[in-house]
Amino acid sequence: MTTDRHFDAAETRDPEAREAALMAALSDQIARAIAGSAAWRAALGGIDPAEITGRAALARLPVTRKAELAERQATTPPFGGLTVTAPSALARVFASPGGIFEPEARRGDYWKTARCLFAAGVRPGDLVINCFSYHLTPAGSMFETGAHRLGCPVFPAGTGNSEAQAHAIAQLRPAAFVGTPDYLKVLLDKGDALGLDVSSVRCGHVTGGAFLPDVQAVYRDRGIDVYQGYGTADVGMIAYETSARAGLVINEDVIVEIVRPGTGDPVPDGEVGEVVVTPINPDYPLVRFATGDLSAFLPDGASPCGRTNRRITGWMGRADQTTKVKGMFVHPSQVAAVLARHPGVGRGRLVVDRDGAADRMTLKVEATEDAGLASVLTDALTAVTNLRGTVELVPPNSLPNDGKVIDDQRVYD
Repeated sequence: MTTDRHFDAAETRDPEAREAALMAALSDQIARAIAGSAAWRAALGGIDPAEITGRAALARLPVTRKAELAERQATTPPFGGLTVTAPSALARVFASPGGIFEPEARRGDYWKTARCLFAAGVRPGDLVINCFSYHLTPAGSMFETGAHRLGCPVFPAGTGNSEAQAHAIAQLRPAAFVGTPDYLKVLLDKGDALGLDVSSVRCGHVTGGAFLPDVQAVYRDRGIDVYQGYGTADVGMIAYETSARAGLVINEDVIVEIVRPGTGDPVPDGEVGEVVVTPINPDYPLVRFATGDLSAFLPDGASPCGRTNRRITGWMGRADQTTKVKGMFVHPSQVAAVLARHPGVGRGRLVVDRDGAADRMTLKVEATEDAGLASVLTDALTAVTNLRGTVELVPPNSLPNDGKVIDDQRVYD
């Protein structure tokens, strides 16, 4: 039941009650996945779902990565054996780059976008112009189904043909826009150039790219409230901005972890790491899906808008910092493996630059001075990467908190 301020009571519930409900749903989902999918039975390796009762237990489960999804789907089409719903129960099937296919079941608001639209100011009866693609990828359907959940009609504009879309805005008078961050500006500019009245749009939700300050200013100057969200084609809407403009509130029925890039190990709150998501989804029960995106948790506490779920900073870059050094791939997981051999050290960052015409690696490690530690870490770096590098010990908490594990500083002409 919606109110003027919140989509439903779940958004303002006690955080402990939410966590208990999420963990109970997680245990049920893992049980369903094991019972309904041989692929999940193999992937989860005999895990007892009843023992997955908290985040520490969740963190011991394996991470599922995009590359793994593609490999599974290539060998076991169409979804790698990871769905537990019969194909006859699906409404649509989509494709994403890299040979990954996503199912959409016949449940209302399957992608969980209604909340983010409501937070952006969309209300029942508003006509929504949907400028996400309806071709192959799920973005168009993601927001159409969310708008329908709110009781909103949708103009499926899709992408391109801005002149026709500007004319449609002038005639149909939509109240809300959804699309990429800068595309509403394209339509507004086109309408102005054509002498059309495109002033009906009063709010919007954008995602799929950086929402740059200059574009935000354009919308503010025109009196349009536009908010951003963060989601993926694999799991749907993960977090969304609200009227508080204080980070992105994690969506209900979504479990988010922030882990050290290249690993599945959660980082302390406030530290930048990779976003790992477990959506509560009875049809496609992905467990610990690594998005490849960087973010960080904001401090605990309710948002000024009254929503009580945890918040993240938003998208802060990509976690996959794999690079080539002297013709060989070096992965963040290898840096993590070197550090894991020495639990007393802090964060590490592998800096790759040039020494004349040759590649050079320097592993900077947060640690108190130890006469033999640098030498031991140097040997470990060589053993793990099969490349020679040097180790530099730096003071604790001195490396930037930006999630970078590999910092490639080489300049290519």
